[in-house]
Amino acid sequence: MIEVRVPDEQEGTKAVVRAWLKQIGDTVAINDPLVELETDKVTQEVPAPAAGVLCEILLDTDAEAVPGALLGRIDAGRSPAKAGVQEAKPSTAIREAPAGAPELRPSLGNETRLSPSVKRALQQHGIDPARLTGTGRSGRITREDVDRALAGGAIPATASPGDIPHDRMRLKIAENMVRAMTDAPHVTALFEADFSAIAAHKAALAAAGNRLSYTAFIVKAAAEAMAAAPAINGRWEEDRIAVSPTIDIGVGTALGDKGLVVPVVKDAGGLSLAQIGTRLDDLTTRARDGKLTGADVSGGSFTISNHGVSGSLLAAPIIIHQGQAAILGIGKLQKRAVVRSVDGADAIVIRPMAYVTLTIDHRVVDGHQTNAWLTRFVEILETWPAA
Repeated sequence: MIEVRVPDEQEGTKAVVRAWLKQIGDTVAINDPLVELETDKVTQEVPAPAAGVLCEILLDTDAEAVPGALLGRIDAGRSPAKAGVQEAKPSTAIREAPAGAPELRPSLGNETRLSPSVKRALQQHGIDPARLTGTGRSGRITREDVDRALAGGAIPATASPGDIPHDRMRLKIAENMVRAMTDAPHVTALFEADFSAIAAHKAALAAAGNRLSYTAFIVKAAAEAMAAAPAINGRWEEDRIAVSPTIDIGVGTALGDKGLVVPVVKDAGGLSLAQIGTRLDDLTTRARDGKLTGADVSGGSFTISNHGVSGSLLAAPIIIHQGQAAILGIGKLQKRAVVRSVDGADAIVIRPMAYVTLTIDHRVVDGHQTNAWLTRFVEILETWPAA
């Protein structure tokens, strides 16, 4: 008997079994997608650890799946005919399609490979699976494919106008936000930063064929600023303030109506600007394609919310990611008139400016450390060396 267990490495929120992709009696090959797990951050497939026959399911759909929990068992030496004598536990019933919704066509070639979760979503919204392109292994349609089609307006939903049914991700986000605000006393400090030096360096790199986002510069500057107040990179524990030995920076990435995920640039303090840019490009692409793993969104010690990319000038407080001491907010970059000293005299000049905030867990750090960190962060941005 080969045990199938929940991976040990996942984001620190609860995971649930979203759907079994195989049923008892099914033959599986090694690394076949076996079961989908879902947290508020990612959905991941657990592959079969061995070839054989799925003979037991211990955690069915909607069951909580803690790291290391036993999901089921594969019999590596049992024939499909013998395994089939044990009936699969009935999974959650598929909801009836809304009145007037088109029926699913059982003749479709890939319908037999749809997970129960996908089937329920297709029934609920009256979607013909032939209209979707699967991104799962071997072209299998995943729940993310259905969700993306609905969010993008490619498939008309049959829900009442204005109604937005809760999915698991939205419910988990809501739960985590309430807990974070309840547990940590939030305080926000506001500075503003002149991005002239960053803009000049960015333009010079682009002219040489090296394109970097502003976020890459912000991650690098935030990592360097930790030296001014190391506790910003820590967390509250009952008996101490635990400071992380590495600077692992999460970057909020919007997924449209599906909320957001926070992929983590691991050990950002040890990376060059170019390396940070490469990591960000990879993480952002996979986040929007729904291909992040649990390891990609776990282990963050600090978070950046670059809310200005969607037009926001200021957001406060930005809710701190649970288990961290602070979150940095970056507002919209815009040209503003500011006073600067030119040839020893005050002058009004036009500069690319942005409001920057640091929201802190006041149990971990105080105003002095918060302002010291922001002062250093802004100084790094405004004195960025030329390319």
